[in-house]
Amino acid sequence: MIYFRFLLPSFSVSPSSTISVSVLLKRSSGALEEQREPGWKLFGKVPHKELSTKDSRKIQKEYERRSGQSSSSISPKKNVKRNLDFEPLSTTALILENRPANLPAKPEEEAQKHRQEYEEMVAQAKKRELKEAQKRKKQLEDRCKHEESIGNAALTWSQEILPNWQSMCSSKRVRDLWWQGLPPSVRGKVWSLAIGNELNITDELYNICLARAKEKWNAFVAPTAATETETEDAGLSHADREASLELIKLDISRTFPSLCIFQQGGPYHDVLHSILGAYTCYRPDVGYVQGMSFIAAVLILNMNTADAFIAFANLLNKPCQMAFYRVDHSLMLTYFATFEVFFEENLPKLFAHFKNNSLSSDIYLIDWIFTLYSKSLPLDIACRVWDVFCRDGEEFLFRTALGILRLYEDILTHMDFIHIAQFLTRLPDYISAEEIFSSITTINMNSKNKKWAQLLHLHLHKDARCKGRIINWKH
Repeated sequence: MIYFRFLLPSFSVSPSSTISVSVLLKRSSGALEEQREPGWKLFGKVPHKELSTKDSRKIQKEYERRSGQSSSSISPKKNVKRNLDFEPLSTTALILENRPANLPAKPEEEAQKHRQEYEEMVAQAKKRELKEAQKRKKQLEDRCKHEESIGNAALTWSQEILPNWQSMCSSKRVRDLWWQGLPPSVRGKVWSLAIGNELNITDELYNICLARAKEKWNAFVAPTAATETETEDAGLSHADREASLELIKLDISRTFPSLCIFQQGGPYHDVLHSILGAYTCYRPDVGYVQGMSFIAAVLILNMNTADAFIAFANLLNKPCQMAFYRVDHSLMLTYFATFEVFFEENLPKLFAHFKNNSLSSDIYLIDWIFTLYSKSLPLDIACRVWDVFCRDGEEFLFRTALGILRLYEDILTHMDFIHIAQFLTRLPDYISAEEIFSSITTINMNSKNKKWAQLLHLHLHKDARCKGRIINWKH
């Protein structure tokens, strides 16, 4: 009370009046702070004890009260729309605050200007929020429609098509459904039927090959257990088999690393290792080639282990895959030559740009064909490519390559050799399935009234005749 007596020395204060006066002081000081509050906020100098900001809803109501607008007068339709509206932060409404008491009041023109600026900011914020809300709503609706279409397609495949596979697999309706993408629930079954089992591999044969593979793995753990006779029976030297097993081990750790299911300790590590090891015993003449792990991994994700091995062995037995995995140079060059005929006819400008930069098709095609795009494209798009590949055969692999080149034609025509090679060997992570399949649709696989298979056969026949001439000339 010393401070009070200093200000009003003529007062004599009794104990009872002390309480009332102190209350009066608190009220007056509170009113002063309340009056001073807008000014402090306006200049960003908030006192230490006032760290909390005004609630945005209170500011909105205060503005409506000052401008004469009432939320009750808003129509029900607009009221529903307001649920998506953006509510401005307190800093947005600072222009509506009064000036500090020690400064002159705002002129009416300035106050009107500030109100207009505030209304424009709120309107823009509301428009932006409404647009984002509509975008989210559309995405949700599209996702629901997509999931509903997948469910309906799964029922069609499981109840109508698969029970009558032989009679319906070649019909236009089924082929159209096939192009749209197979439902994940039936994908493995359709792949198995489409790939077939010309090699007549059984579950028992897989178990036999797996047992032999495990014996060899144990033999490498204990080298003295392996005899020279066993090494000869394997069809490969000790060093070759050891290198093959080491390569399998290394490749498994690099197979779809983002999924974390094929690496050491993952749920499918041993399954992938078993299929690759069993195949090296089933086809010792081919052995393990880098890239096989991706093909086996995609099959494992869609089938049980035995079916995945059967599909894997039959898939690699196809002419195109066998040519690449056995590194048949002459046959690989024939595929490249056939591809470039369609490349030049479909994309002449890009073809000329590649030629000017001395960029041959093998630089990017080998990686795409070896892994059937499972390493180059996002997994969901790669599975859709596999869907149509199982339907149309090797031709679709090269048609897909042309579709990718067309999709990025504008970008590639402005790149040099190094950047083109880097781009095509590491495609963008985010690719739209609709865009890439739309691009593939525009590719024409007819060259002078000759289809892919006919043109490939002509190149093979021409290559065989050239080899015969060379042999005769040598003799």
